[in-house]
Amino acid sequence: MRGVDLTDGDIVTSSPRRPARPGKTPLHEVGEHPDYRFTLANERTFLAWVRTALALMAAGVAVAQFVPGPTAIRHGLGFVLISLGGALSAVSYTHWERNERAMRLGEQLPYSPMPRLVAAMLALGALAALVLIVVDLVET
Repeated sequence: MRGVDLTDGDIVTSSPRRPARPGKTPLHEVGEHPDYRFTLANERTFLAWVRTALALMAAGVAVAQFVPGPTAIRHGLGFVLISLGGALSAVSYTHWERNERAMRLGEQLPYSPMPRLVAAMLALGALAALVLIVVDLVET
């Protein structure tokens, strides 16, 4: 919290700034500020991953509540989709932070397995949806 010392007009800080994690320098204090275009591109990518995570979670709720078929399969698939969406949102933040840190330090961007993982998640989701469709067709 910042305040103004009325005696000489200097800005004083009432509490020292602490790192987000013990032993780790806050990101805004690491290296040099990268070109804003790269920072904004990194943020857009992060937000795209968050949108994908939200879509997975919404699909999980929709499957669990509205898809016809056996309750156990619907709830299981819904749980998996919601869990994957939650995990993806957490991983997307660490991905953003690693990229931002690398840009600030002038290092090469780290490898990310996220595109492969998301593709695998979507393939598994499609397979599970096909199973639900086949089970529904067999029951009717």
